[in-house]
Amino acid sequence: MLNTLKMLTVALAVSCTASASVTDNQLSQQEQQTGWQLLFNGKDMSQWRNFKSTGLNSQWQIKNGAMTLTQGGGGDILTKKMYQNFELQLNWKIAKKGNSGIFVLADETGNAIYSHAPEVQILDNKEHPDNKIDSHLAGSIYDLFAAPSSAHKPALSWNHVRIKMHNDHLEVWQNGVSTTSIVIGSSTWNTLVANSKFATWQGFAQGKKGHIGLQDHGDKVWFKNIKIKEL
Repeated sequence: MLNTLKMLTVALAVSCTASASVTDNQLSQQEQQTGWQLLFNGKDMSQWRNFKSTGLNSQWQIKNGAMTLTQGGGGDILTKKMYQNFELQLNWKIAKKGNSGIFVLADETGNAIYSHAPEVQILDNKEHPDNKIDSHLAGSIYDLFAAPSSAHKPALSWNHVRIKMHNDHLEVWQNGVSTTSIVIGSSTWNTLVANSKFATWQGFAQGKKGHIGLQDHGDKVWFKNIKIKEL
């Protein structure tokens, strides 16, 4: 009986240690060795700034280890650094009836962060009114490429997104489900753009390098475990 108790105690201690080692906003040893870098460490937002600004609006705050847009008016934000070929991972959570987005290849030559940047949509698919078009649902390339329903989770649930951009090949996975695989500038891409709201947007998705952006669509949204690896 005593030996059994000792074994159970050791097993519990190992289990607790393993659980404690999985921490938000940190890189594993393997990630560090393979070139991943944190874009948010859970303590500050020093790698981010507002669109066309050197500062960061106070509506963007750190709450419970997450980079949080506490209410509308914080403005769209972007990384201080620009990226060309990369792999990005992050977790996001949206408020009920909420809307937000993740931008790639963002620049500051247009009037808005979305002027030239493709957007991976963030949405409460159930209650937000922009849920009538499948390419407007969470995980989709907004107004271009629809995510399958198996990639969707309800509002206030944490979602994991992986975005890979390599030699114009854009790939997106949400919650382990592939939602996009397309070459920007290909005939397929150009056809999708021509049939979208971006058809007349000069310079849309034509940049080879840009910032990573996060959208203020007026709704509360949370981000954590934001990490990137340049390819």
